[in-house]
Amino acid sequence: MLEDSEKMLKIAVQIRKAQSSYQDKLPKEAVPVGHFIDRTVITDAGRTRILIYTPKQQTQVRYPVFVSLHGGGFILGSAEDDDVWCRKIANAVNCVVVNIDYPLAPECKFPIPLEESYAVVKWVHDHAEELGIDSGRIAVGGHSAGGNLAAAICLLARDRREFPIIYQILDYAVLDNSIDAYNKHLHPEETMLTPKLVNLFTACYIRSEEDTKNPFVSPLLEKNLQELPPALIIAAEFDPLYEEDRLYAERLADAGIEVVFRKFSGCCHAFTHFGPEEAANAAWALIYSQLRRAFKNALPKGGKENG
Repeated sequence: MLEDSEKMLKIAVQIRKAQSSYQDKLPKEAVPVGHFIDRTVITDAGRTRILIYTPKQQTQVRYPVFVSLHGGGFILGSAEDDDVWCRKIANAVNCVVVNIDYPLAPECKFPIPLEESYAVVKWVHDHAEELGIDSGRIAVGGHSAGGNLAAAICLLARDRREFPIIYQILDYAVLDNSIDAYNKHLHPEETMLTPKLVNLFTACYIRSEEDTKNPFVSPLLEKNLQELPPALIIAAEFDPLYEEDRLYAERLADAGIEVVFRKFSGCCHAFTHFGPEEAANAAWALIYSQLRRAFKNALPKGGKENG
């Protein structure tokens, strides 16, 4: 077992080096916000670094909050990968954004990244006064592996009933880790997320094969999807994750959950970050509009809209 762990870590380190060129392609534009904080929070699950963005525009009510989780197959990336977009979300939606720098696999396997991320959302809820936010208007979302964590956080929040989540955004999320990636939705146009890479990501994240059947690893396998937050699910036509995203949207709708499912034709995995630009801009505009709508609908009785 130790040998396997050491081998997995070596592979993860190699992939991180190989994938660094992708991170270099991420935009580095300066997007000013009202206030930015880089801090570490201590919860029962551990010490977790978070980036907090407050929008430029003032509000007459407490800010709603969007908790964001970056992608990277559970083994890559950091909160910095989404810094530009978190800033844009804060300003476009007029909400506080909390960007979680969750621990990576294989050093930290399931359920550590999930439990730490869940604990951060609970911390945000419990520290609403300090953060100047409305604890009744919390949304979560993520990209790829971050979308998996966001979906699992919603399941945990429903089951544990420690805080409410009013909306979830799943951007080309991995939602079924129980299937061999070579049996997923494969398309020759997809070059970033290969079956070999998908299987490696899963192997790094799980402790054993049994974990792949756990709904907190594979949300699509959850039998009961009732009482979950409304969702926006974004999928890319060529992405191997396309079918599981479509099926999750379908199952949420069947469970009576309000779902907006949007397929972006001609796009590969991670298109919101790497293009094509027109599709990426459309996807981000959709994210902004759905968050604004969700936060407006959840305003306290008699409250005014932001701005």
